[in-house]
Amino acid sequence: MSMDWMGGVMLLTLLFMIFSGYPVAFALGGTAMLFVPLGIGLGFFDLNLMQALPQRVFGVMDNYTLLAVPFFIFMGTMLEKSGLAEDLLKTMGQLFGPLRGGLALSVVVVGTLLAAATGVVGATVVSMGMIALPVMMRYGYSGSLSTGIIAASGTLGQIIPPSVVLIVLGDQLGVPVGSLFVGSLIPGLMLAGMYALYAAGVAVFKPAAAPALPPEDRPKDFTRLMLRVALVMIPPLALIFVVLGSIFAGVATPTEAGAFGSIGAILLAVFSGRFKFGQITSSLQVTVKLSSMVLFILVGSRFFSLVFRGFDGDVWVDSFLTSLPGGQLGFLLAANLVIFILGFFIDFFEIAFIVLPLLAPAAMHLGIDMVWFGIMIGMNLQTSFLTPPFGFSLFYLRGVAPAGITTTQIYKGVIPFILIQLVGLTILISYPNIVHLLPGG
Repeated sequence: MSMDWMGGVMLLTLLFMIFSGYPVAFALGGTAMLFVPLGIGLGFFDLNLMQALPQRVFGVMDNYTLLAVPFFIFMGTMLEKSGLAEDLLKTMGQLFGPLRGGLALSVVVVGTLLAAATGVVGATVVSMGMIALPVMMRYGYSGSLSTGIIAASGTLGQIIPPSVVLIVLGDQLGVPVGSLFVGSLIPGLMLAGMYALYAAGVAVFKPAAAPALPPEDRPKDFTRLMLRVALVMIPPLALIFVVLGSIFAGVATPTEAGAFGSIGAILLAVFSGRFKFGQITSSLQVTVKLSSMVLFILVGSRFFSLVFRGFDGDVWVDSFLTSLPGGQLGFLLAANLVIFILGFFIDFFEIAFIVLPLLAPAAMHLGIDMVWFGIMIGMNLQTSFLTPPFGFSLFYLRGVAPAGITTTQIYKGVIPFILIQLVGLTILISYPNIVHLLPGG
């Protein structure tokens, strides 16, 4: 008797538990535990399959690729505490401020640099929200433009390497993380460029929404300003060169580069004169919390996928996805639509651990380039940070926004950038060779 329909019931039960508010790791493991005795009682499930569970759990703990996750989280947290974002924002604000829309452009530039230096979205959004948002409001910038461009630029750490999300995607898809890092660089910079073009367009067509700094607040000594720009830019660029350069050149694995980056972040804090021993302690606490969350979800997902496979759920999903009208295009449209809709309600880690194991076999069956597929999923997951009601960047920004900024302004502000991200996703789907323009992609 066929039991693949049980896989569909199991998947619906999981979604019900998640949307009921249960922690995702426990929803995954709990659903699996619920269906094992149910399947045995109905004669649908082979209990011997559970002998593979310890090996799967130990496989998570023994995964060298995932070791990069705590390194990059620690590196990003340390850089946040070193004042790097503050230095960059103040200097870039003075450099671009005399231009209409210049403060918005400076946010995009700083967001791109912080994405390449840290890869941690929360720290970037909070830092820019605390420093740049009050300045933009003081000089008459539109509340919607200010909040939108800060939230969107802060999420660039999702797609520009070194991205924790890309590390997880590489593990789930079974592709080298280094290839994802190399391939995602151009799409990430393309997205940043589109943000900058939008800010410039607003400055041209709605000058009142993005004014230039008044003459009395513009820097007087241009030479001194350029010297300060150089001094502020050197540390993050050096760190980016060490971390990404070593990966792109094949000198170090992402895990090894993450270790180098962690040491480099500590050294930057020391040389900036802002180092305190408590920064290491607090950074380690953040790292342990986030890394533990990722690993608990991953262990739960391994348990769930094992039981799901025992009910032939993987066969049912693969058959459904590969038989969609339109072949590859139909599959890609369906996959992106599901991920985009789920991004309104659940976290990107949860989507990666629940949806990707279902999509990956079908993508391989259809002959899709898995490096390109991973980067495409990463760009789609980036929208989950901006889509209401549960976009994490919206929460981060709401928590640090001045009293004059309303939640409605934040929601309205991100809409153009969600559309820009979808345009970028469409370009990536239409021109997949973008990810292979750099050697090693």
